[in-house]
Amino acid sequence: MTRSELEVRFELEPGEPAVWEISPQEAGERIDKYLAEMLEGTASRSQVQGWIRDGFVRVGGKSVKPNYRLEDGDELAVTMPEPEPAEVDPEDIPVEIMYEDRDVVVVNKPRGMVVHPAPGHARGTLVNALLYHCRDLSGVGGLKRPGIVHRIDKDTSGLLMAAKNDIAHQKLSEQLAEHSVIRKYLAIVTGRLPHDRGTIDAPIGRDPRDRKKFAVNAKNGKPAITHFTVLERFADHTFVELRLETGRTHQIRVHMQYIGHPLEGDPVYGRRRKALLDGQALHAAVLGFRHPANGEQMLFEAPLPGDMERLLALLRGA
Repeated sequence: MTRSELEVRFELEPGEPAVWEISPQEAGERIDKYLAEMLEGTASRSQVQGWIRDGFVRVGGKSVKPNYRLEDGDELAVTMPEPEPAEVDPEDIPVEIMYEDRDVVVVNKPRGMVVHPAPGHARGTLVNALLYHCRDLSGVGGLKRPGIVHRIDKDTSGLLMAAKNDIAHQKLSEQLAEHSVIRKYLAIVTGRLPHDRGTIDAPIGRDPRDRKKFAVNAKNGKPAITHFTVLERFADHTFVELRLETGRTHQIRVHMQYIGHPLEGDPVYGRRRKALLDGQALHAAVLGFRHPANGEQMLFEAPLPGDMERLLALLRGA
């Protein structure tokens, strides 16, 4: 089982054990640190330590202590405890609603807003705002992620759809799985892209050198395809449109770094220099899907946020 498969299973099937073997590269690390880094955003290190003490983590069928050092070939079995009920509070946070009916709501998320509560972000998220605005969201995403069908990063702005009932959630999720949802992004990348258009077909998985990041990973990655079209070139930047065929975590950010043109302002995958933007220059500009109730094709567009418009003006004047 790969790490990415493990994380999905942890999110979807708490209570079900996941078992995998420790590789030579992972040997020597403390088990609590290893699991906390691999499951960042799912469980904190203190939570992982509690799981270990309570017997939810076993090595070779035996309980261990949080300071246990992993060995090459260890069989690690982890059972994520059933989550404790925790209500997410509605908050009166302004959010731009692009469309809403009794089944679905489409919002234009600002840069800097987290989509759903997670460790370190219990309040101020899009879910908190939607619960105040809509009151009714689907329960498929669980207590922490009601209505959330797909996500965009905290520092990415743009269009996001949420389901207001469980049937709508299922129908929208099926469209994502079959890659029929239209998702186009606008981005400002570093360097001058030499080709007017192209396709990046490279699998993405956890970065074996840094489990907090993702990378093109031919061995353990999942298929990932990004299409790009150059819109405008500058001295050391390029304005591009990108269309997602798949939806891996950090897909555009990883793919653009992979071809040598990381996003301007990307704090994780970008160039190590003073950024021209607070957060990556990435905007989810177009979102299209079939309405979950009547099948009508829906298409939405969100204009570039002000910070990216100002950056383009700066680059044009350079």
